[in-house]
Amino acid sequence: MAANDRGNMLPARIEAEFSSLLKELSSCGHQASELITRTGLPGWCRCSLFFFLGYIAKSEGRVTEADVGFAESLMKALKLSRRQRRKAIHWFQKGKNASDLPTFCALRLRLVHFLWPSPALRVAICLCHAAQLHGKPRKPRRYRCEDAVDQLGLPVKVSDDILESYACKVWITQPESQPQPTSYEQACQLLGVTRREPLEGIKRAYRRKVSECHPDKLAQQALNAVETARAKDRLLRYQQAWELIRRHHAR
Repeated sequence: MAANDRGNMLPARIEAEFSSLLKELSSCGHQASELITRTGLPGWCRCSLFFFLGYIAKSEGRVTEADVGFAESLMKALKLSRRQRRKAIHWFQKGKNASDLPTFCALRLRLVHFLWPSPALRVAICLCHAAQLHGKPRKPRRYRCEDAVDQLGLPVKVSDDILESYACKVWITQPESQPQPTSYEQACQLLGVTRREPLEGIKRAYRRKVSECHPDKLAQQALNAVETARAKDRLLRYQQAWELIRRHHAR
């Protein structure tokens, strides 16, 4: 294994569970509330989850409807009773009013994750989803999200990988409008994969993308001149991304 690949690996106790949850998140269309509906979350995690959600929501001074709506979707996913909803709202408000995270504010999650990382990872996915509700998170949201993930006892790389998954699956909807990729991460995002994907997986994704906008396939579709030009630009971006990735692995 290459040195940079070893540097990107998480501890073994986290890696397998994290990879599984990221695949499940992708199958949910990157809807964290759907992930929680499918996988559940222990009741003792709720206070920390909603506190951190409120903390992230207030990062830029104003809690938006999207923030409240996401918290509501998680309450629904967790099937909270009326009393439990009131407690969740209470903790969301406490997080919203906090200017800094209290020391050991998620102590139980921090301790439990050494033996059972899944609850902390599921909470981290929810927090990263909250951070990117308006697209690529700006610095205040990202920093608060990273602080919260750190309180869970998880490496910051976890939040990086989750947000990268959103970047390549959700944020880039028009590859042809993106600039030529200059980094490995940008190239992966254009092809809809993450750095965690092995080269063979990236190659398969590249071939699927190219087949969608190959000239032979375009000729069979009744596209106008503008649509044809966009498809050609998209094909060029995919080719540039693959060439950068291929050179990276050749080194």
